[in-house]
Amino acid sequence: MPDSSAPISLSTDGLSLGTHIIAEFYGATNLSNTEDIRREMIAAAEDAGAIVLDACFHGFGEGHGVTGVVVLAESHISIHTWPENDYAAIDVFMCGKAEPERAITYLRRYFSPTDVETKSFRRGEPGQLDTAVCD
Repeated sequence: MPDSSAPISLSTDGLSLGTHIIAEFYGATNLSNTEDIRREMIAAAEDAGAIVLDACFHGFGEGHGVTGVVVLAESHISIHTWPENDYAAIDVFMCGKAEPERAITYLRRYFSPTDVETKSFRRGEPGQLDTAVCD
């Protein structure tokens, strides 16, 4: 297992410290079971090659949504669900060699949305920074 205390270097694109993906899952399923969502979010992070440091999830009761975050050595992955609207808002930020796109692909399989919108941002472009390290 990689050392979770070591600084993370440039992302795999070599152009930034990391990639931040904002995803909106419409027509999604499996949106209200807190433990299942926690398990799948952790699995998505691991599938992307990230090191899981901690996870905190909260369910708002039967038939209601879940909010949660998985803290990574490479940053984080978070979710907020609205089962009454068949909607999930997902945020994946990873640096180093982790592949955030893999996390999104993994979560698409679990939540089975009918429509997905994503926006991807490069974070910490080296030309704008004094150092190329993501702590």
